[in-house]
Amino acid sequence: MRLDTQAAFGAARLTMRVSQDIQFFRAHDGIRIAASTIGTGPPLVRASQPFSHLEINAQNPICAPWLRELSRNHSYVCYDHRGFGLSDRSPPTLLFDSWVSDLEVVTNSLGLERFALFGMGHGGPVAIAYAARFPERVSHLVLLGAYARGKLRQPHQATQREEAQLVLDLIRLGGERENPAFRQLFGAMLMPGRTEEQHHWFDELERVSSTPESVSALMEAAYQIDVSTLAEEVQAPTLVFHARDDAHIPFDEGRNLAALIPSARLMPLQSSNHMLLDTEPAWPHFLSELREFLATPDTGSGLASRIVRAAGLTQSEYEVLRLMAKGLDNQTIAADLGKSEKTVRNQISAIFSKLDIGTRAEAIVLAREAGIVRSTI
Repeated sequence: MRLDTQAAFGAARLTMRVSQDIQFFRAHDGIRIAASTIGTGPPLVRASQPFSHLEINAQNPICAPWLRELSRNHSYVCYDHRGFGLSDRSPPTLLFDSWVSDLEVVTNSLGLERFALFGMGHGGPVAIAYAARFPERVSHLVLLGAYARGKLRQPHQATQREEAQLVLDLIRLGGERENPAFRQLFGAMLMPGRTEEQHHWFDELERVSSTPESVSALMEAAYQIDVSTLAEEVQAPTLVFHARDDAHIPFDEGRNLAALIPSARLMPLQSSNHMLLDTEPAWPHFLSELREFLATPDTGSGLASRIVRAAGLTQSEYEVLRLMAKGLDNQTIAADLGKSEKTVRNQISAIFSKLDIGTRAEAIVLAREAGIVRSTI
């Protein structure tokens, strides 16, 4: 169905009309997933996250700027998380694997062969898992406030466990008592710099987008996520945004994520908000860097990239090839990776054999044409 909704941005702001095409797709376990497409151009898909309602998002001054800007030059696809918004509210499972499966269902149903993928917060691990499993389909990967390990998978588990349990208890209590004071917890964690108007809008979005049971089940699953190994397998060029003073997902988690993904670049944002607001200075900085990144040529779908993928390089061999393509000699590669020069030489011989080439120069050209050489910070 096609909906035309006018998003209000307050008395001093302009209004925008969002024309979104909402469709419903069946997940592998039979539940309905609601997905929306806005705008035209190359596809940009956003992995699902909680507190989303496709109809209300376009009217919400917190969410509407995201719809406006991410659909400006792209066909922007977003969908309601299972258990939230227009998607079925009582799914049989809210485990992490089902989140990744839902993303696969949406992209397959829309016939998207290759696209840029965006994951924020809990959508970050979903996007990472998808990009690792389907490297031929993801041209660019963008992460904001994301993480590789859930709170109960991080160091210092005793403290994290107490904090996690407190959050879950507050969710349940808030649901039972219908007291908005309990819902303020998420607003305070996600957007400590919010205005009073933004606070009320987000509180309403929390109230109507799901049930306390679904939120609690989702948070319990999120606390157990660990995509560290999958992150190391991501081949797409990746831009990792993270607010330096993020009160929800610490900045160190973003830095850790950028270090894990071979082709990632870390872009710190001067903000305390996990969910960026269009009223803060970090917003135009984010948009500028995002557009420049998405405008970089998609070389990964070319012949060279297909050859590299088909060769079946191990992650260790892939990293040696990446450093070789940056012009490093064997001694430097060995030092960077903590290996002996003999091991590096053996791996280079294996790379030559798998790629069916005979010289270092050929390997460097192939790797660069495949787009696997990216700067990291």
